[in-house]
Amino acid sequence: MQTDLSVINVTKTFKDFTAVESVSFDVEKGRFFSILGPSGCGKTTLLRMISGFFEPTSGVIEINGKNMAGIPPNKRPVNLIFQNLALFPMMNVGQNIAFGLERKKEKRVVIRRKTAEILERVGLPGFEKKKVDQLSGGQRQRVAIARSLILEPAVLLLDEPLGALDLKLREQMKIELKTLQTQVGTTFVYITHDQSEALVMSDHVAVMNKGRFEQVDTPRNLYSKPLTPFVARFVGENNQWPARMTGINTIDGGKQASITTSEGLAFKAVMKAGIDPGEAVDLFLRPESIVLEPDPSIKTLNRFSIRVQSILFDGANSRLLALLPESGREIQISLPQTRQFDHIQPGSKVEAGWAPESGILFPAKPVTP
Repeated sequence: MQTDLSVINVTKTFKDFTAVESVSFDVEKGRFFSILGPSGCGKTTLLRMISGFFEPTSGVIEINGKNMAGIPPNKRPVNLIFQNLALFPMMNVGQNIAFGLERKKEKRVVIRRKTAEILERVGLPGFEKKKVDQLSGGQRQRVAIARSLILEPAVLLLDEPLGALDLKLREQMKIELKTLQTQVGTTFVYITHDQSEALVMSDHVAVMNKGRFEQVDTPRNLYSKPLTPFVARFVGENNQWPARMTGINTIDGGKQASITTSEGLAFKAVMKAGIDPGEAVDLFLRPESIVLEPDPSIKTLNRFSIRVQSILFDGANSRLLALLPESGREIQISLPQTRQFDHIQPGSKVEAGWAPESGILFPAKPVTP
């Protein structure tokens, strides 16, 4: 499949500070690729190098197979949408969208036709004469995207474009952006610190930390098979327990680790390569992987007791905040919607359990279980 964007061993330094270090990735034509990471991790610097506002200190950026070294932003087959959208308030919608074509001195009949076509594609037919201040936040987003897409870029770069929207509109726009990208077929490269945006919209996501990519993968794999502790912590919610690996067992042809947590709880977890008995580990366990009041007949579950501290109600995302009686460690447990747990209240002591394949182990600094 054709690759629209290739970033090869790209590094960017500012005096003695390295903002981006040895980053490489490819984006295939027509894909939605997101770069996810906390503030200051280097994702905006990377986007500005792709768009041409910064030159890499080293490495190569190719768009449509052509090296972009020395090519200014206005000559690159990309467009960049910022969080503030940068629409011109003195122009109407049609004039905003046609601005780039006007600069290229396209014929007026062509500009009118292309403007009408792109407004149709983004779901705003007949909006040419409307003023920018008459538009909702979501409509402004679509106008900004239309203004970029009308120039037919190979890659559309989006710098946290939903960050200024309220929560409900942001949720709506996530779906609209993904639908729009699928319809137009343009390659999107999207940067965000919001994991939900990245997971919902993207074909592939790169998780970035301190200038480097920790993992590039599908949203599903990032969530279920994180390769580093940072990815496990940053993508989704996770309970993290210090423990020590005490042994290895073979179960149905696979290896299973025996661990003892710092509270003295004995658990089984799927064995990861590179960890030996006696080593300190960190156990990561998703809130939804913990079962409340598990069926006593299921012998394979790890079981432990919790004391409910509070109930965090959030509709389908409701959860318990619980304490381990042995240490006072705080953990979160999802409340499933398929069972009623009205009898569980703050102060209740409840049995919980989790399947060994749900736990993820990573090497850690030494602890005393």
